[in-house]
Amino acid sequence: MLDLYADVVELTAAIVDVESVSGNEKALADAVEEALAPLPHLDVVRDGDTVVARTELGRSERVVLAGHLDTVPLNGNLPSRVEGDRLYGCGTTDMKSGVAVALKLAAALTAPSRDITYVFYECEEVEAERNGLKRLVRTRPELLAGDFAVLMEPTGALIEGGCQGTLRAEITARGERAHSARAWMGSNAIHSAAAILDVLRAYEPTRPVVDGLEYHEGLNAVFVRGGVAGNVIPDECVVTVNYRFAPDKSLAEAEAYVRETFAGFEVKIVDAAAAARPGLDHPAAAAFVAATGAEVRAKLGWTDVARFSELGVPAVNYGPGEPTLAHTKDEYVETPLITDCERRMLAWLG
Repeated sequence: MLDLYADVVELTAAIVDVESVSGNEKALADAVEEALAPLPHLDVVRDGDTVVARTELGRSERVVLAGHLDTVPLNGNLPSRVEGDRLYGCGTTDMKSGVAVALKLAAALTAPSRDITYVFYECEEVEAERNGLKRLVRTRPELLAGDFAVLMEPTGALIEGGCQGTLRAEITARGERAHSARAWMGSNAIHSAAAILDVLRAYEPTRPVVDGLEYHEGLNAVFVRGGVAGNVIPDECVVTVNYRFAPDKSLAEAEAYVRETFAGFEVKIVDAAAAARPGLDHPAAAAFVAATGAEVRAKLGWTDVARFSELGVPAVNYGPGEPTLAHTKDEYVETPLITDCERRMLAWLG
């Protein structure tokens, strides 16, 4: 059983040592539910291998603290071990140290200044359809309602506001097949695709400022597909483009931008996820920034904060882990940062 009254570093190690590779979170979800269920100030709900615990104190604001229970596959990095100020092991930085902080808060804050919803969910590291948070957005959105949310993703104890949106589009250049010995009788689609690459080379990234944070957009080719045979002039070439856009654009606006940018070519949107505004002008967010004293920057990437944005809940990323160490064999978390995050969040919510 997890001891929620143990030191937060010890609790992190205990959580890390419960293997929970995506799809195998049951043992850890069971342990989390078992630890939270006896706490009289929390209402606990289990949905699959996602556990939600809520205070119901009638406060004027509600905040949501969320973290995923799963990890990427093991790489000879369990059990955990401590070396100096580092705790090593699979999931230490992404994101079981953040989960440990949230669990400590859940036990310690019997009468918080704001109502709190704690969400511990499965399958973040795999395809979106298995994501426990996405399932709750679709089937139990009332469990995620709030004024502000903090996703305990690794940020090195910095605040990363909102997140960028991401869109993948297939841009197709057409031609006409011919024998390569008589190339003039056809039209080479791969050659025509050079115009698509010209657009990408000429692209100048915008840097929109949203809620005081500067984002950095990007438009890049990530795949090229074309060719029929070694003696055939190809009639089709497809360039897959990834557009990373700031939260000042909706999905519809991002799609319209890509279609306009590649006017004259066939454009097929194959994947898209909305951006999320940080909402730092909300009183709960302002209080969070003031209490933590942490540097605030834009999140240059996509995270599950966007799922809260779907529900109209502004959100930030904040956790003790170092993001560049996530998914590595020698993954570790600086133990002083775990303690520091716990202290700062207690100051915010206590």
